Amino acid sequence: MTSTTNYGRLGNQIIRNLAVSLIAEKYNLYVNYYNYHLIKQLGIELFSGINTYDNTILLNDKNYFNIYNFGNESGTVNGNGNENGNGNGILTSNLNPNTDFFQTRDIINLLFDYLHTDKIKENIIKHNPFNSRYNNNNDLYIHIRLTDVECYNPGLNYYMKTIKTIKFDKLHISTDNKQHYFIHEIIKSYPDTNIINYDEIQTFQFASTCKHIILSHGSFSAIIGYLAFYSNINYPEYEKNKIWYGDMFSLNGWIKHTIN
Repeated sequence: MTSTTNYGRLGNQIIRNLAVSLIAEKYNLYVNYYNYHLIKQLGIELFSGINTYDNTILLNDKNYFNIYNFGNESGTVNGNGNENGNGNGILTSNLNPNTDFFQTRDIINLLFDYLHTDKIKENIIKHNPFNSRYNNNNDLYIHIRLTDVECYNPGLNYYMKTIKTIKFDKLHISTDNKQHYFIHEIIKSYPDTNIINYDEIQTFQFASTCKHIILSHGSFSAIIGYLAFYSNINYPEYEKNKIWYGDMFSLNGWIKHTIN
């Protein structure tokens, strides 16, 4: 059968599972999703059908749209891959999606558009315990990813410069290293800063309701942005061939900031 694994952290798992779910729904494929019930708390319903097969084929960044559009059948994707869902392919294999992260710009745009369709958006909002905050605050939230990938962090200057471009009422921060000097320096300038201590799901939910959001890097930050339906999203510039994550942030309407 088709199964997803714990390859990568929760943000990576959400993106991979959602990418598989869109194919599963098209071909009525049975899928066993890693962290299914945790992700469901966000209001993201991952599809699992009834079809299983004796053989398994690899699903990865390179062949995603071919399989999405054509199943096992040979074919080519027209244009840049954004014209999806129009093929009449047949899928007669299970899928192994566990060797890739599905963070190309075209796949991310597909997933982002799906999350922002009316039905899916409404379900995510309904499941958010902080949903009364949507479009009802002028707060700023910052996600600061450090620890194992601190060397890739866009730097304190990025956060400080970006904060100054925003007029806000209350500043909230979540981070995986509360003792880091970045946090101390921000609090020194903004003494009323609130360091939030929610679990991963609640962090996604609370952060996505803030009117203004400053993202860090990586899939956790990206998911916050995808679920922030009424927010102004700020992110650091990056060179696509030098990042450790995929092209997850260059979305229409999001605001890119230099990190110098």
